[in-house]
Amino acid sequence: MASLAQQFTGLRSPPLSHTRLSTRKPISQTRVNSRKRVIVSAVTSNALASPQTRERHELKQLFEEAYERCRTAPMEGVSFTLEQFHAAVEKYDFNSEMGTKVKGTVFCTDAHGALVDITAKSSAYLPLQEACIHKIKNVEEAGIFPGLKEEFVIIGENQADDSLVLSLRVIHYELAWERCRQLQTEDVVVKGKVVGANKGGVVAELEGLRGFVPFSQISSKSTAEELLGMEIPLKFVEVDEEQSRLVLSNRKAMADSQAQLGIGSVVLGTVQSLKPYGAFIDIGGINGLLHVSQISHDRVSDIATVLQPGDTLKVMILSHDRERGRVSLSTKKLEPTPGDMIRNPKLVFEKAEEMAQTFRQRIAQAEAMARADMLRFQPESGLTLSSDGILGPLTSDLPVEGLDLSDIPLAEDS
Repeated sequence: MASLAQQFTGLRSPPLSHTRLSTRKPISQTRVNSRKRVIVSAVTSNALASPQTRERHELKQLFEEAYERCRTAPMEGVSFTLEQFHAAVEKYDFNSEMGTKVKGTVFCTDAHGALVDITAKSSAYLPLQEACIHKIKNVEEAGIFPGLKEEFVIIGENQADDSLVLSLRVIHYELAWERCRQLQTEDVVVKGKVVGANKGGVVAELEGLRGFVPFSQISSKSTAEELLGMEIPLKFVEVDEEQSRLVLSNRKAMADSQAQLGIGSVVLGTVQSLKPYGAFIDIGGINGLLHVSQISHDRVSDIATVLQPGDTLKVMILSHDRERGRVSLSTKKLEPTPGDMIRNPKLVFEKAEEMAQTFRQRIAQAEAMARADMLRFQPESGLTLSSDGILGPLTSDLPVEGLDLSDIPLAEDS
């Protein structure tokens, strides 16, 4: 043991270096700090990942449950049956082919048209040019406002958003043709405005449609340029919607109008022009002359002081020459008292029918006197005179002593 101790005592070792000790200590501390940072980072990463993982897990679980429910019990929790669903789809489903009529409600308008709800997957559009049979500046002129419920026709599809394009003009055309067919059946006279002309005749617009009036069917000698813009009486000659043919006649309409111009009848007219000798009055497409001497019982020195072009007035038919196409008119016969046409023309027009009736009675009295005179001088004619002044065959009621004509009133001076 002593020798071993002596050996250890004899060993020498270099002294500890202060520098080496101070250097190793920071290295050891750095490793410790680095390990701490790794641990903290790992813990933080796990803490962030856990909520996302849980959320994914929950969504996956919900999806699996929903899938299983749809597979095993698809109608569980649904408040309607499958049959009710199909019925609802059929109720709101419609044929979207071109030309199909659908009902819709306007819910928005703009300068170019209107949006319409037709219970489709998207709203339909009504362009301005398809809103009416006439040319309009905005849809409001055609009576189209939000809330309007109407029937429309599908005429196209907007490729941009698959929305449908609608039309009211197509329906208006159908109604216009139907109206023309009805008027042709009734054989009535209508008014049409001349809007164009060609080599064969003029084009007139009525009921929103354009019809052709051949020159051979125009009663007046006016040129196409003179007729342009005028409203003339017309009758239907041909109404063919399939061929889009609408042929009209002014001559037939004029013949009908002239047939209704009975002597003593009162008609409404419009002053067309003034001449030194009288005024030309338009009475339903026929020009009649109101001579200056037939305006009033009082003298009229200047017609312009009584009438002006464009004035509307009531006149009475004095005579009608159908062969020459001349009609003579009078307001003088309608005056309740002489001079009323100058002083109070409104009163003349209010009493027109009453005064015309009086005039017709005077005409009837004059005719009765003429018939009575004929029977007086021609008893062998075998005719008798009724209480209305109408000639008829001789009857057994005729007294043996003959006719007593003393009770027939004398015709009053007009």
